[in-house]
Amino acid sequence: MPIDPEAAKALRFAPLTVDIERGRLRFFAKATGQTDPIYHDLDAARQAGHPDLPVPPTFFFGLDLEGPDALRYLRELDVDMARVLHGEQSFVYHSLAYAGETLTVRPRIVDVFAKRGGALEFLVKRNEITRAGEPVAEATMTLVVRNPGAGG
Repeated sequence: MPIDPEAAKALRFAPLTVDIERGRLRFFAKATGQTDPIYHDLDAARQAGHPDLPVPPTFFFGLDLEGPDALRYLRELDVDMARVLHGEQSFVYHSLAYAGETLTVRPRIVDVFAKRGGALEFLVKRNEITRAGEPVAEATMTLVVRNPGAGG
């Protein structure tokens, strides 16, 4: 069954508040191969002019997965998780974020479209990340839903 674009865009997500913790940033930096010491060493970060460890690139990708029932929206849209692929992700940065800060994540679905006669559907979700109401970043993720019985 195709995803209803209007129903998808009408879904409402609760904002999620996330405290950014040093140990978590260090773990993420190590897991993603960040070698710059500003992501691991507080003294190096401060010597480089940062007030604390900065958030590494792509860290914002999974923040909304921390909320309760983070994949509820896929069930509400009758998306079969066995047919979901990660399509792409992109980021727009407005300001740096640091350990010790509290960020708010506001997810929303911004687009749904199909290709190959509906055999592939694309669900585009954007997370707007703010600090005290000021924009920090936008993280956009595209999921691909395979529908083998559809078009060609």
